[in-house]
Amino acid sequence: MDQQEQMEFFYEIFDASLPRLGPGDDASTRRALKELFSTKSHRKDESGPFRLRVLDIGCGNGPQTLQLARHRDGAVLAVDNHQPYLDELNRRAKIAGVSERVQTCLKDMRDLTRDHGLFDLIWSEGALNLMGFSEGVLNPAGFHDGLALCHRLLAPSGFLAVSELCWFRTDPPSECRKFFSTAYPAMATVDANLSLMQSCGFEIIGHFTLPESAWWEQYYHPLEDRLRSFRERHAADQEKLDFIESIQVEIDIYRKHSSYYGYIFYLMRSC
Repeated sequence: MDQQEQMEFFYEIFDASLPRLGPGDDASTRRALKELFSTKSHRKDESGPFRLRVLDIGCGNGPQTLQLARHRDGAVLAVDNHQPYLDELNRRAKIAGVSERVQTCLKDMRDLTRDHGLFDLIWSEGALNLMGFSEGVLNPAGFHDGLALCHRLLAPSGFLAVSELCWFRTDPPSECRKFFSTAYPAMATVDANLSLMQSCGFEIIGHFTLPESAWWEQYYHPLEDRLRSFRERHAADQEKLDFIESIQVEIDIYRKHSSYYGYIFYLMRSC
């Protein structure tokens, strides 16, 4: 398969109908919201209660977007670069009764500017690293683009919540280390990311680890079911089978080595 065919097959596997497109769960999203806003009183202006302007970067099919719309008083701009994901988010928002609070936008996160104004809260679950979350391999030429982008788009003292893949330990087994040397070579430790965020102009409010159930229940288990059906469907196509197995390897690595790495939810405020 050429690059275009691989991308099309990727989106065929990671279809918008999946419950989630990455590790996470509703309880963790709600916990992050609660911890962020327990630190700040509900602001008011002359027109009445303060309504948050929220930006959800890399929203995918939007399970976290729905939680943001349900549990905060405001409007959410949900951005992704794949229209079928946005279509599914709009469908789910309508069913959930929050469609009037959710606006979708087809855009690459790298192209976000202040044209939409500044935001009181920026949210990104497992997506910000696509721009280069940390210094090094993914972003060798410049500043930490993902965090810098969020800082530019936040209103003064605005909040940022991101989940990021991190090393929990510095001594992972060689199989695990080798996998991520290709899959995510810039993955850093929790403490390194906390220092990075502070250097990028953020005050750390808190952080917590996503539970292992957030990987399995709505992400890896449904995805493995899908991979089984795709193996049967493409049994005669070795290139597609190899692509399917590359995804299975990721799942198997987590199954064996989850004590060494995982997602951390980082909560911060712009200084």
